[in-house]
Amino acid sequence: MIELHRIDHVGLRVADLAEATARWCTQFGLHVRERRADTVRLACDDEPCALELIAGAPAGLHHVAYELAPTCTIDQACEHLERQGAAVAARAGRLDTMDADGNAIQLLAHREPASRLVAHARPAGHAVPGHPRKLGHVNFLTGNLEDQVRFYTETLGMRLTDWLGEDGVWFHVNSDHHVMALIRTQPPQPHFHHLAFDVVDVGQMRLALDHLGRHGRWLGWGPTRHGVGGNIASYVRIVEEECFVELYCDMEQLQADHRPRRWPDDRFSSNTWGPLPPRSYFRFDQAAIDSERESLEMLGTPLPPAPAQEAV
Repeated sequence: MIELHRIDHVGLRVADLAEATARWCTQFGLHVRERRADTVRLACDDEPCALELIAGAPAGLHHVAYELAPTCTIDQACEHLERQGAAVAARAGRLDTMDADGNAIQLLAHREPASRLVAHARPAGHAVPGHPRKLGHVNFLTGNLEDQVRFYTETLGMRLTDWLGEDGVWFHVNSDHHVMALIRTQPPQPHFHHLAFDVVDVGQMRLALDHLGRHGRWLGWGPTRHGVGGNIASYVRIVEEECFVELYCDMEQLQADHRPRRWPDDRFSSNTWGPLPPRSYFRFDQAAIDSERESLEMLGTPLPPAPAQEAV
């Protein structure tokens, strides 16, 4: 038996720990919860951690961590993973495993929050005004969709929320529409695509995007209104750690009797407000970054083919 309660944090390797810490705090409103020689743990509000920065190379995803439900112990989760044939290593208070694409996953023991009151009624912590409310979900590109779906449902116990045609799938562990999503890519090269921070509303999103624009950030796509998930979303390119940050609000909240839906793979399912994402949105090579930075696709300059070793 295994049951997840929520996403806990994302771990990113960074080239310069001091620079990355200052950048994520200044640009995204996070604050330092714990600092060690080779790691810094950042939070949105008063949660233990939303983003863990780890000194190392290459820069990019290190792991995604999920907290177990209060009814599921570390030992029970470990037994379940072993029965499923997953590679698992026990550490103090956590389990380490990996998905079908080799992405590292940490499973953490459930811990009661310091307060169960709603956020605006809890004592103020160290968060700055305008900070995101929480880390909400992650998204991966994969060429191995079927094996990944089996892993996240059968091995990790996530529940299917929705399909987008045959090439996209969303999973939930609580009432949020999704905690994780997978998009099939061709050729089949996996890549961490984005981590997502929940903001209060489009007003806060506007302020955040103005702030990020003044720091030289740009949108790879958005603002959009997704059909799948219903959330209003903006995707900010993070060149340094080869991913996007999604700022989102107004995500669909699922009913207890929710059954997976299959959405048509069309523009409306992806963005009820308008255009599909540019092709650079699915790539992390330099040509895609340069095209996005200068809006070359919008100006009529096609995105060149991805280098063979980096194609997604």
